[in-house]
Amino acid sequence: MKQTRLFLQARKPEAWHISSILEPAFEDDGIPTALFELEDQPGEWCVSLYVNHADADDTENKIRQTLGSDGFGLEVKREEIGDIDWVVETLRDLAPVRAGRFIIHGSHDSDVPKAHEQAIEIDAGEAFGTGHHGTTAGCLDMLETCLKSRNYQNSLDLGTGSGVLAIALAKATNANILASDIDPVAVRVARQNFRINHCSGRIETVVSRGLEHHLFAQKGPFDLIIANILAGPLQRMSASLVQQLAGSGTLILSGLLPHQKPRIVAAYRSQRLKLIRSHIRDGWLTLVMSA
Repeated sequence: MKQTRLFLQARKPEAWHISSILEPAFEDDGIPTALFELEDQPGEWCVSLYVNHADADDTENKIRQTLGSDGFGLEVKREEIGDIDWVVETLRDLAPVRAGRFIIHGSHDSDVPKAHEQAIEIDAGEAFGTGHHGTTAGCLDMLETCLKSRNYQNSLDLGTGSGVLAIALAKATNANILASDIDPVAVRVARQNFRINHCSGRIETVVSRGLEHHLFAQKGPFDLIIANILAGPLQRMSASLVQQLAGSGTLILSGLLPHQKPRIVAAYRSQRLKLIRSHIRDGWLTLVMSA
């Protein structure tokens, strides 16, 4: 499907301010903002949103409405990405990623894992989660830390994407695992990855929006829940997510930017959870909470 990049270019303070306005406005639409400095123009920064080509006009209109009538005096520019799977093309040759005991690698690097490492084979594809993103790697870092102090018997991977976190759970624990995603394509890809990693029999999958499917009530409560999604949904789902957590269970939350920490922590503190640990990897925040 053709993609369009909508972007604004500005000096660093202005670009960061624009990003802080656009990021919460679009996160509920599942459109994260990207903020980066231009390599060939030091001091110039770019705020970008990637959308389907058919949605570009509506998204540009929303950008203008969100930023106000003058739009900071900046032009909303466009770049047509083309009819290629740019995610696959970008990630195909990335190096293996290590997080704790885990190493995530593509099929072309199957000889890289060391004997003591728990290898997870994930090729870039149609679902989020190759381990290269700071949210996924951050969850693995925190899973490693949590596993040092306790074992888990019944786990939920909410927003499983490619299934990398569910695979890590299957390889590191004896837990029963439920993996869910709102996207049927992601669940299909995750099932393929479970087979590749020889853990299909350990993981049950479900396509579900939030926690609406009856399997959550049937399989819960869970002593470990990993939810790597976005700040908006995590805040809205705080009450229902905590209801699915066993009394002394562990909740790992990611898909967060550091400035979002106070409102997410506050939302879960209102549900009687306390912050155990926070962790930043590659600019992305992961939180560990428990009763």
